[in-house]
Amino acid sequence: MLNAALKIEAEPQARHREAPSNIEAEQALLGAILVNNDAFYRVSDFLKPDHFYEPLHRRIFEVLGDLIRMGRVASPVTMRTFLPAEQKVGDITIGHYLVRLAAEAVTVINSVDYGHAIHDLATRRMLIGIGEDMVNIAYDAPVDMSPADQVEAVERRLFEVAETGRYDGGFEKFDDAVQSAIDMANAAFMRDGHLSGIATGLRDLDHRMGGLQPSDLIIVAGRPGMGKTSLATNIAFSIADAHEPDQQFDGAAKAAKGGVVGFFSLEMSAEQLATRIISEQIEISSSRIRRGEISEADFEKLVSCSQTMRKIPLYIDQTGGISIAQLATRARRLKRQRGLDVLVIDYIQLMQGSTQRSSQSRVQEVTEITTGLKALAKELAVPIIALSQLSRDVEKRDDKRPQLSDLRESGSIEQDADVVLFVYRDEYYLTGKEPAPGTDEHLTWEATMARARGKADVIIAKQRHGPTGTVQLGFQGEFTRFFDLADGDRLPERFE
Repeated sequence: MLNAALKIEAEPQARHREAPSNIEAEQALLGAILVNNDAFYRVSDFLKPDHFYEPLHRRIFEVLGDLIRMGRVASPVTMRTFLPAEQKVGDITIGHYLVRLAAEAVTVINSVDYGHAIHDLATRRMLIGIGEDMVNIAYDAPVDMSPADQVEAVERRLFEVAETGRYDGGFEKFDDAVQSAIDMANAAFMRDGHLSGIATGLRDLDHRMGGLQPSDLIIVAGRPGMGKTSLATNIAFSIADAHEPDQQFDGAAKAAKGGVVGFFSLEMSAEQLATRIISEQIEISSSRIRRGEISEADFEKLVSCSQTMRKIPLYIDQTGGISIAQLATRARRLKRQRGLDVLVIDYIQLMQGSTQRSSQSRVQEVTEITTGLKALAKELAVPIIALSQLSRDVEKRDDKRPQLSDLRESGSIEQDADVVLFVYRDEYYLTGKEPAPGTDEHLTWEATMARARGKADVIIAKQRHGPTGTVQLGFQGEFTRFFDLADGDRLPERFE
């Protein structure tokens, strides 16, 4: 038996149980790949070197993968150069061990089954490690670690195991990072619109940002009345409405277009949010819908729209004052159970911190929240759109256009955000500055108002991987709708 050279005899009096493993399955898979290198591609999508229990097998699988990806033949002969071939494994050398692996390989047909068996056992070992850590920490918990903190930490590790089969991070090989970058560029090239991220449904905004990028924390900020909730709602609905699932090799569903959206509405109820979306879609003001001031034809449009909307993957959590730990737990659960491609939070200032220390200072609390949101975006590998209020300092200036310094508790928000978008509507401020009719000032005001009416600026004040600047959109306040302007609306003035 091949595994005799690797088997470690346990002492009869030992009381511990050995970690679950299957050395024979590891040997069978490695032998199958050595005989037919194509077998590697049947398992490489889900199986990594760390999933092997035997350290030597980890190294063999890693070298196999490197050689095959470079287009070279991986065989006991070619691999001797990259392994300590003369080193002993029991009574034989590693070089002879590779030859025996290939010689005793029965078939390559079952390579996927062997791969899944190895992966499943690796997952069990990870679960055992998490369970042991959980018990040990519960017995000897640090003074500053509450039971809620321990539950949060355990759930995070369990989620990572459930999603990827790996946990606790660690270093990543640069060639893996390069491959990820190439995959991203290829996806952008093949996708309609050439976007590397998820399309927002707003053409000009997508052009500037390349869509919503995975792992990005996107802050959408503005003074009350600017329409930041409307913008977030429009984007969330557009993404969910465009959702087209794409079945993966392992049975998991991944969005080919659009995506599954989770929406934490801390300010409005789910019913109010749904009314806004319906109003936008059927072009009937939400105030008329709430008061019942609609015709029979309008009601038929409302019912028809609601039946269509019930099918879209948009999930709303209306819990007020939710903590960052609770939000992270619910987001992980949504991704595990339903999938998740975009997360929206309305809004940061209504959230709470999780630690006692953060509750003593609002600045520290917001710092914990924004840091936690950025960490969650990376953990879930989804873009997070978080809305934020601006300070009243904006109102004290003649120029009301917002700046990064206007962000409330701006230090942590500006630092943690990958993208900061400001929503600004000049029309909102001009409406309250109307001069007396018939005066020269009123004529000037009317001309300025005509240029600003129905327009909104989305100011990209910060973007880690793209340009800053301003995108002008159309805005219908009655239906809380943002939309792309026609090309003619963006052209410079023409002079005859």
